[in-house]
Amino acid sequence: MKANAIKPWILYPVLGLLVCAFVFNCSSDDSNNETMPREQLVQNTVNSNWIITSYIDSGQNETSDYNGYIFQFNNNGSVVAQKGDISINGTWSITSSDDDSQDQMHFNLSFNVPTDHDFDELNDDWHVSNFSSSRIDLEDESGGNGDTDILTFSKA
Repeated sequence: MKANAIKPWILYPVLGLLVCAFVFNCSSDDSNNETMPREQLVQNTVNSNWIITSYIDSGQNETSDYNGYIFQFNNNGSVVAQKGDISINGTWSITSSDDDSQDQMHFNLSFNVPTDHDFDELNDDWHVSNFSSSRIDLEDESGGNGDTDILTFSKA
C-alpha cells in the first residue's frame, strides 16, 4: 500500500461539506425573502377593519366620498365596505411580478358598482408604494395623462 495514497474514508466528510455548501448557497432561500413582503401585506390586511384616510384623484382630494365606510378584506378574496345599513361588495387580491418585491406588488380592487358610483374610482390594480401593519399606501397612474391617484387605507 502506498503511503501517499488518499484514504477514501477521508473524502466522505469533505464531500459532505461541499454538498452542504452547495445546497445552502444554491437553495431558493432568496425566493422566500422575496415573497415575504406580499405574504406580510396579506396577513396585515385580512381580519382587520380599515378606513380610507386619503384618496387623491388626479390632484383632487376626494377622501370625503368614503367617510364612514369600514372595509373588511377577507381571506377568500372578498371585500365588504360597510357604512350603517349600506354594504358594498367586491373582490381584492395582491399580485406581484416574478421578483415579488414590494416595488412590484399590486393591490387589486373591484367593487360591484355602476361606473358612475364613487366606489368605481377604487376599481384598479393599485401599485403598493408602502405598507405597515396599520397603513397601506397605494398609487396609480390614471388615464394615461400622467396624473397619479393616491389611496391610503389605515386600520380603523
